[in-house]
Amino acid sequence: MRIINSFLVVVSIVFLASCEEILEVPDISEEEVILLAPSDSSVVTQTEINFTWQEVFEATSYHVQIAQPSFINATQIVADTLVVVDSTYIGSKITRSLSNEAYEWRVKAQNSDFETPYTTNSFTVN
Repeated sequence: MRIINSFLVVVSIVFLASCEEILEVPDISEEEVILLAPSDSSVVTQTEINFTWQEVFEATSYHVQIAQPSFINATQIVADTLVVVDSTYIGSKITRSLSNEAYEWRVKAQNSDFETPYTTNSFTVN
């Protein structure tokens, strides 16, 4: 009986140790979200704008914000959106209609335990 109990203890310890590896969330905090469009300091001539970025491996969501005219001197936050990577996820893109003004937009990637720093671009709708 003592051998069986010892065996069960060893199996339990091995099982719990292997579960820790399965449940470990990758640290993405050193990664960077690459903003594709609108590019930094660009002038956009349409008011319907597609905001696109490169995906970060192991990210489960993206926090997207758009400010007018900038985040430091914001008169308005025109978008504050969480894009979740799930069965409805259609890619690293959102679309917004904006008036002729100066803007900044930024994105950070997140998972359950970590997040990247924001990456920010400025652009003008003209």
